[in-house]
Amino acid sequence: MYVIVNGSKVVIFYLNLFSISLPLIMTIEDIYKKFPNEDSCIRFLEKLKWNGEPECPYCLSNSQTPIKDNRYHCNTCNISYRVTVNTAMHKTKVDLQKWFYLIHLILGTNMSISLRNLGNELGVTKDTALRMSNKIKESVVKQDVLIQKIYNYERE
Repeated sequence: MYVIVNGSKVVIFYLNLFSISLPLIMTIEDIYKKFPNEDSCIRFLEKLKWNGEPECPYCLSNSQTPIKDNRYHCNTCNISYRVTVNTAMHKTKVDLQKWFYLIHLILGTNMSISLRNLGNELGVTKDTALRMSNKIKESVVKQDVLIQKIYNYERE
């Protein structure tokens, strides 16, 4: 640190000897830019989870038929499914972009935020924000690889 006295003004200069990298904090707008709609989120999850080859989560068959609303029909066990089956995001009515943002917040920052503020930021109730964060934390404890892949991709 250098201090220069110029008349009555004191100007302080900091010499930057070290480069400090702060965690990248994404906003919810950044997530919506990367994933503008639900279909882009679904395609992204399919790429991460199945690598382009859909697999029935119930019988592990690769014999399926695409049906409406980003769902697949298994030709082996005759059950329809979506990429979010067996994930924290299964049967959710909340936008997947909001899930991605919350995954980033939980895994990427040490910030403490109240449920009410989190709910307001996500555009959901505090109860929904609590349920979402609990599901993500449970997935982390279970070492769900998909959650980690989502977080790592968002940081790129």
